[in-house]
Amino acid sequence: MTDRLWAPWRLEYVVGQRPGGCFFCDYWAEPGADEANLVLLRGRDCYVVLNRYPYNGGHLMIAPRQHVSRLADLDDAALAEMMRLARLCEKVLTAEIRPRGFNVGLNIGRTAGAGVDDHLHLHVVPRWDGDTNFMPVLDDTRVVPVALAELWRLLAPAFRGEGGHETGG
Repeated sequence: MTDRLWAPWRLEYVVGQRPGGCFFCDYWAEPGADEANLVLLRGRDCYVVLNRYPYNGGHLMIAPRQHVSRLADLDDAALAEMMRLARLCEKVLTAEIRPRGFNVGLNIGRTAGAGVDDHLHLHVVPRWDGDTNFMPVLDDTRVVPVALAELWRLLAPAFRGEGGHETGG
């Protein structure tokens, strides 16, 4: 018997049209659409958003308000806030979904693997023992065990409880 992998949220990515412009900038400009855009927390210069096409359940991105592609072009306040938010992401994800580790990093430039290479963003990817399997190796497919809307409803209150809109240091 053949097992089926059901991941309906991926269909939009596979067949959907790619909108013009920068969705990171659009999300910053639409504070009233945070749930629809999967934005979990807004700081002064950066925000935390669930990755709509995640590598793993709970895959977050931290994006600055500034539309820059390189660390050298990011102002010091945004750079500092990005790291404070990364620390907060680790804390909230640990409390809410209990990963055993994290991958945290930047892909600067398309050659380095950036899917969005004109707007810098930091990935925070929770990891669990045994969360790797044959799917990415055989078919470049990842299995994510939770729906994004459900995950947003779980994490958003936790982020608000950990400092709301304030991320000052």
